Amino acid sequence: VHHLGISQSDRIVWLMEELGLPYELKWYDRGPDFLAPAEYRALHPAGTAPIIEDGDLVMAESTAIVEYISQRHGGGRLSVPVASPDYPHYLYWMQFNNNLQAALFIKRSSQAAADPAAAQKNPIFVTMSRRIDGLYVALERRLGEAAYLGGAEFSCADIMSAFNLTSMAGFGARVVDDSLPNTKAYLQRIVSRPAYQKAMAIAGPRASRPL
Repeated sequence: VHHLGISQSDRIVWLMEELGLPYELKWYDRGPDFLAPAEYRALHPAGTAPIIEDGDLVMAESTAIVEYISQRHGGGRLSVPVASPDYPHYLYWMQFNNNLQAALFIKRSSQAAADPAAAQKNPIFVTMSRRIDGLYVALERRLGEAAYLGGAEFSCADIMSAFNLTSMAGFGARVVDDSLPNTKAYLQRIVSRPAYQKAMAIAGPRASRPL
């Protein structure tokens, strides 16, 4: 597991701990500009975090990596079977991460424009703001129906979504507070998991490079 400090690659460490699978962690520090170092970007053309190596395979993109590890090495554990009534929910919430981040970054870019007041009237800004609000409404509604995003049991969908409810607040995402009671209770269930706590100690945003 190639881990870039303060990045979404901590979710892969979390997955490995949940599944009890052996792994080797290689840590990369961000530069003074907060960007990934050249040696990390050289691992894969996308240069994004996370990146894993499995034999000759070098793979990027969180959603693909999480499902790959679950199916190839975890015997399908933490995935929701196709025959399950919750399978459509599982598929949807596996994409929550990318949907929210894309909308958030576009909105943040508009806010950083030379004329923020004018930018906020831009149809793209308005659309992204509505999309973000809608995603949180959907999240709160889903967690009023089920204990976890993929159903009654914890799954990869939760591993994919938790980063946006924790670390992403430091990048401008909405803070989970009393205005989102179902989500707040859900987040408490997530962060109390022993595998989550171990993974965050190893590779979370407050972790340090191992000596």
